[in-house]
Amino acid sequence: MFGNTVIMSMREIRRNVLRSCLTVLGIIIGVAAVIIIVTLGAGTTRQVQDEISKMGSNMLTVMPGNMMRMGSGLSAPPFDVADINILRREVTGLAAIAPVSLRQLQVVIGNENRRVNVMGTDSDFSVVRNWQVIEGRNFTPSEVRAGRAVCIVGMTIKTEMFAGQDPIGATIRIGKVACEVIGVLESKGQAMFGGDQDETVVIPIRAFQRRLAGSSKINQIYLSAEDPDGIQEVKEQVDRVMRERRKIAPGAPEDFNIRDMTEVSTMMQSTTGILTGFLSAIAAVSLLVGGIGIMNIMLVSVTERTREIGIRLAIGAQEKEVLLQFLVEAAMLSAFGGLVGILIGMLAAAAIAPALNVPFVWQPSTIMIAFTFSAMVGVVFGYVPARRAARLDPIEALRHE
Repeated sequence: MFGNTVIMSMREIRRNVLRSCLTVLGIIIGVAAVIIIVTLGAGTTRQVQDEISKMGSNMLTVMPGNMMRMGSGLSAPPFDVADINILRREVTGLAAIAPVSLRQLQVVIGNENRRVNVMGTDSDFSVVRNWQVIEGRNFTPSEVRAGRAVCIVGMTIKTEMFAGQDPIGATIRIGKVACEVIGVLESKGQAMFGGDQDETVVIPIRAFQRRLAGSSKINQIYLSAEDPDGIQEVKEQVDRVMRERRKIAPGAPEDFNIRDMTEVSTMMQSTTGILTGFLSAIAAVSLLVGGIGIMNIMLVSVTERTREIGIRLAIGAQEKEVLLQFLVEAAMLSAFGGLVGILIGMLAAAAIAPALNVPFVWQPSTIMIAFTFSAMVGVVFGYVPARRAARLDPIEALRHE
């Protein structure tokens, strides 16, 4: 019986192809919009995860000032080498710790010159930030201690300022300081919050302090935990040591901030998820509109086919059979709209994702949910017309012209 019902439903849909297509247009638009938004949202989440991983695995960043107190960073004292030594000695579970001082300075290479990020740090920087030297070598401990004028350049500096020449062994000028290039960092691409991470020059922290900054101040401290599960414990130890080191009374607010990359990743993913859900809910309004359209056209169909329904009921058809036929018609219309909407949505998402510089993430579960939901819209909104058709009085229906 169900097979015959499906065949009859398909015949009725083909009888008015244009009207059927216009009826499911709302479903198509709604499903396509949801697929596009959810797919791009998943791509954005993946990009956030990738960007966080680029910043370093199991990494903590300690900065002067409290992020929760506006303006507190202006009066908070910076760090110094003694802070690094104490943290290295007293905090357990550390894989590496690196001091960081950062400035934008003029870099001159031959006829090329530009302002780039110049970073003073040590050899542990590549471990903490998971940023490997792929050409040449890293700093040696003796070069860091002596503050030698050596440097490692980012991939953008190599490709754009050296114009295809081998930078290893070349001399560049940072401000007024001549510096020998000993290595090239792997490419990291664009930072999560903008800016080219590869437009960077890294030099030993003491050379930065003595020759460029003229100060022993350290702006940030990067730490990496040995075990991902031990990040929170390391964070608590760092907090305790820094409070003691900076003589902060129990209960008093810190004048420093510890940023956990895991927390940043969770926060960014949560924000992305909320925005994706909100936009998807807005797009899903089109499904409601499409459902109303299906209800409207099915009511019209019941009116047009009143005499046909009366004949079927008069020759012995049961109410549930008539009800099932109209429900199947409505479900097939919305399911067809769902399939077309999924196809359009996936093609559009695949085209838009590269333009937005986010990865295209294939999500079979989203497709299944979208298809199921679109079919259910037809059943829900088709029930009232189907019930009306099933309850027609056969005698009155036969009199209908």
